[in-house]
Amino acid sequence: MTTLQQVAKRAGCSLATASRVLARSGSASDQMVRKVRRAAAELGYRPVSAGPGRAGRQPIVGVLIPSITNPVFSSSLSSIENRMLMAGHGVLIAQSHYDPGREVDAVEALLNERPTGLILTLCNAATSRILGMALPPTVLLNNRPTADYPAAVTVANRDAGRELTRLLLDLGHRQILFLSGNFAASDRAAMRHEGYCLAMEERGLEPLAPLQIAFVGGYDQLDLSVVLGRASPTAIIASNDLLAFGVIGALRREGFQVPRDISVAGFDGIAIGRLMEPQLTTIEMPDASMGATAASLLLDMAENAAPARHLEIPYLLRRGGTVRDISAD
Repeated sequence: MTTLQQVAKRAGCSLATASRVLARSGSASDQMVRKVRRAAAELGYRPVSAGPGRAGRQPIVGVLIPSITNPVFSSSLSSIENRMLMAGHGVLIAQSHYDPGREVDAVEALLNERPTGLILTLCNAATSRILGMALPPTVLLNNRPTADYPAAVTVANRDAGRELTRLLLDLGHRQILFLSGNFAASDRAAMRHEGYCLAMEERGLEPLAPLQIAFVGGYDQLDLSVVLGRASPTAIIASNDLLAFGVIGALRREGFQVPRDISVAGFDGIAIGRLMEPQLTTIEMPDASMGATAASLLLDMAENAAPARHLEIPYLLRRGGTVRDISAD
């Protein structure tokens, strides 16, 4: 088993300096931090946390996600766990349930376990109270970077919303409704809506007022009767695939067929959308790749003192059978 003395010798520093760097206590130059963490990584040294009940246990990373029941986040989480397993880390999971008010308590619970670092998917990174706290090395996943936390793994959600809307516009749709979970609970949904608005305005069209609902539960009981009577959309964009499935069910209860009467599209590209008939038109997000990338970035920052950076992973527009061309109608 590698000892702290071996790490200090390899890094060319005192035992006290090596201990201070790995415990993130006290001061040390950036160059020395990189040397010590690189030596620890190369030798396979794993410091043992000093907190109650942590003696002898493997190091962990904390992961905050909105909901473990959403396949998008479970896919990312699986990739994070696989990457951390290879690095000898455990993973501790917390959920915000799309509630900004619950994020602080969730992260404080993670911090009590003295994690090596954190991977956070926040409701809204621009307004989150968490990013005002003193945190260990932290990577934002699905949120854009901030001035204080520049490490992030994202998708260009605004561009994705714009591209999906342009597809519908090219197919002759003009009355396009954007239906979403609450924007305050997801800056990703808000950016997708911004892309929708940009595409509509580029064609000289007035965007319809978005319909916002709660993210958690109730998709199978979605009632669109009022908004359908008011807006008469020919197409509906849902801010995620689970909501798109709820939209299709609600339309059928109202006597509409998809896509004959109303086209439907979503975001995420979860597997069930390819199993339904017709297949869902959606923006496929690289959730597994994003999780693995966030985990690798965090380990590089925590163990090698690598600089924080923003990595953007490409998305894919996958056209299915839930949208149709009405330009000739």
